[in-house]
Amino acid sequence: MGRFLCVLRSWLLMVSVIAAGNTLQCFRDYSFVSEKLYTASPGLVNGLQARTFGVWTLLSSVVRCLCALDIRNQTLYYITLFTFVVALAHFLSEVFIYHTAALTMGIMAPLMVASFSILGMLIGLQYLEVEAQSQNKKKN
Repeated sequence: MGRFLCVLRSWLLMVSVIAAGNTLQCFRDYSFVSEKLYTASPGLVNGLQARTFGVWTLLSSVVRCLCALDIRNQTLYYITLFTFVVALAHFLSEVFIYHTAALTMGIMAPLMVASFSILGMLIGLQYLEVEAQSQNKKKN
């Protein structure tokens, strides 16, 4: 496995662990969500919304961890890529469409993680294709 894919796997695992931590915060105290993410409309955040966000974050965390463990699984790879696309779309829409979040560090961090992850996974696709082609040549 190439160096880039090893770094990508480590990145996905790190992001997964951080997301699991965020999940715990969402279940422990819903003020985390209103104070860090939806700062433009904190009154709209309640316990149910925070727990729902926590479940979504946990699901994304599990998918990303599984991809880090099995990065050559093409279906899982695309699902993982899609989790970052959904996260990016969600946070951008909350800032620019719904105006429930402001461009604070609490929002900029997930925007940057999602953006860098999308970029890294798109580059990783090229490495996986080259790796698959070289494996096919060795078989023939």
